[in-house]
Amino acid sequence: MNWLEAQSEYSKKEGAIYPTMKLTHHKCPNRWHKPQHSCTMLSVLLLMLLPTSDSLKQNIPRLKLSYKDLLLSNSCIPLMDSTNEGLESQTLLLDEERGKLLLGAKDQIYLLSLVDLNKNLRKIHWPAAKERVEFCKLAGKDTNTECANFVKVLHHYNKTHAYTCGTGAFHPQCGYLELGNPKEEIVFKIDTQHLESGRLKCPFDPQPPFASVMTDEYLFSGTASDFLGKETTFTRSLGPPHEHNFIRTDPSDHYLLNGAKFFGAYSISDTYNPDDDKIYLFFRETSPEGSSSEKTIFSRVGRVCKNDIGGQRSLINKWTTFLKARLVCSIPGLDGGDTYFDELQDVFLLPTKDERNPVVYGIFTTTSSIFKASAVCVYSMADIRGVFNGPYAHKESPEHRWVQYEGRIPYPRPGTCPSKTYDPVIKSTKDFPDDVISFVKNHPLMYKSVYPLHGRPVFTRINVDYKLTQIAVDHVVAEDGQYDVMFLGTDIGTILKVISVTKDIWNMEEVLLEELQVFKQPSPITNIELSLKQQQLYIASTRGLVQLSLHRCDIYGKACTDCCLARDPYCAWDGNSCTRYIPTSKRRARRQDVKNGDPLTQCWDESITQETPEEKVIFGIEFNSTFLECIPKSQQASIRWFIQHTGEEHQEEITSDERIIKTEYGLLIRSLQKRDSGIYFCKAQEHTFIHTIAKLNVKVIENEQMESVPKMEEDEGKSKDLIIETRPRYKDYFQLLSSPNFSLDEYCEQMWHKEKKRQRNKGGAKWKHVQEIKKNRNRRHPEQKEKHARILSA
Repeated sequence: MNWLEAQSEYSKKEGAIYPTMKLTHHKCPNRWHKPQHSCTMLSVLLLMLLPTSDSLKQNIPRLKLSYKDLLLSNSCIPLMDSTNEGLESQTLLLDEERGKLLLGAKDQIYLLSLVDLNKNLRKIHWPAAKERVEFCKLAGKDTNTECANFVKVLHHYNKTHAYTCGTGAFHPQCGYLELGNPKEEIVFKIDTQHLESGRLKCPFDPQPPFASVMTDEYLFSGTASDFLGKETTFTRSLGPPHEHNFIRTDPSDHYLLNGAKFFGAYSISDTYNPDDDKIYLFFRETSPEGSSSEKTIFSRVGRVCKNDIGGQRSLINKWTTFLKARLVCSIPGLDGGDTYFDELQDVFLLPTKDERNPVVYGIFTTTSSIFKASAVCVYSMADIRGVFNGPYAHKESPEHRWVQYEGRIPYPRPGTCPSKTYDPVIKSTKDFPDDVISFVKNHPLMYKSVYPLHGRPVFTRINVDYKLTQIAVDHVVAEDGQYDVMFLGTDIGTILKVISVTKDIWNMEEVLLEELQVFKQPSPITNIELSLKQQQLYIASTRGLVQLSLHRCDIYGKACTDCCLARDPYCAWDGNSCTRYIPTSKRRARRQDVKNGDPLTQCWDESITQETPEEKVIFGIEFNSTFLECIPKSQQASIRWFIQHTGEEHQEEITSDERIIKTEYGLLIRSLQKRDSGIYFCKAQEHTFIHTIAKLNVKVIENEQMESVPKMEEDEGKSKDLIIETRPRYKDYFQLLSSPNFSLDEYCEQMWHKEKKRQRNKGGAKWKHVQEIKKNRNRRHPEQKEKHARILSA
């Protein structure tokens, strides 16, 4: 059951409370009309108000690790550059052949080892010119976050050089970074005396999203074309010396691009003929498609031919093959309405065996400023190509709406590349007939939209205090199938490790394996690079850079059941421990169940009883409060409490009431009774598997016994402290547990410090009392002291 269906079921059950609630807004008759704001806001408010039920446990990360936990597990290495406090990392470039990572940052380019970021670190200082920094300040820009050289472009140019560009304090500049031969020692230097203009290759402003790709020595960039960032364009520059053809979108035509923000550009082959190769770009833009006055945001996929050199008489040095289509990411509603995620945030292309058909992963968020929701949608290249081969959209005038074009389509079909595949006579875009050029100029938008596989997102985040920002995906072969493991970055500096499990054709299960705090201080994740060779992620934010292992199998536990419940495609039980699963031709006894996470089917010959924890004895005083702590390692586990009374063999499940309260940290008994003595079993349940994680033997000390204890003079302080410490504390517990910053470790540490302070104070009082006695003795017998002194002097 997905979150929307679960919320719907809840509203049906609570019909008396919410009798008129509907969860989604209605579709409007026209496909280009934006859904009504009133319906959308109602949907958003309802989703925020409805409580989360236990059926949504799978939306909670099974394992949550802090920054400190990751360091202790040796699976996370932060970049430790003491000379640069504000790293302001902007772009990453993997060099698997050299085993290096290039990092573009504020006024710096780093050369780092893929094995260890801090090993043999090298960097180039590349600041903006002083006069440009001063001019930037005079223009009212911020000194620290804008008036510097933020390196935004890093691409492999050829085998010996990389191409790089920086913002240059709102004066972009580019240059060639010499690396040398891959088999020789790395050179790593840039000639700052022979730089070239970076305008239309690199953004002026370091903040807005930016995308570029380099292929065959050509640089394709989607960026702002002016200082103020109001005009956006997609360009091609550089290239072999004899083929320098600078091409761009027409800045005067807002139907092409209108305030676009770019998130990815990729070179993808459409056929086996290289002349058909295209550049696919992913962006979002503001588009007045709803009406003449209403502007809405749409996510897009666009494409151009790599061999496009512009028109002969029209669209000179402009794209003649530019087309775009809408990317839809939405959750179908039960009543026919959809919940839309309109704002694209990031794109990742997962390679397949067929290089022409990578799988497209995209992160989308809602447009609402009061309701944070994110989704991951997956698209096939076949569906994308199908839309570009479909009908064009047509608009008579700015006052009219987009409709399907029903007229004659010129030949060759607008948007196709000049190649022998279609027409050997047309050798370049300059040979296109005038009607083809005119049609492309007036019909850049496709009528149909691209919808995700399965018709819905594979992962959603609803009612959380963060949004998804970055994505990387790894295709993993497991014992029971193949899975795409998603690593999702957030705007609070965490990484979510997620898989989507196919139950049947219409049913997908979201499995959130881990939530990892990869930075010491929360900061938005701006870039993720995945190294299959190193099995590492390289994660950048404005505050720094870390490398993170793709898997931490040993942290799941030391039993077969722990490894199986983890449902991690990277990990399997090898008979002794939970280790990295590597598929081989030789069959070995590897236990893994990613699809169901059922240890009963995998660990049937293992001794499950070995997981039974040691029994701990807890003493409690009658009529006082007692707290039995039990925190499962898995956050997706449901806790059930059982008691075995003294002298009995069967276990009885404990139910909550006014006296006994179940919390997520344990069991609180507000007033301990004689009948509460016995053995308490804390059992965690995941799916159908139940196992004991804590066994506590509670012994109740009767109140009469405490009163009959002899009150000796030297123990008065201890008895007083015991009475204070054993007073009812359930109100304090409730206050602590309800605190959003509650930490059991911090609470215990505070209590430890209080006890130490009390002991010191008590000891200090005792020492002061001894000193007073000595003083009194000296006052009583001064003559004896003088006599003793005379004897010693004699």
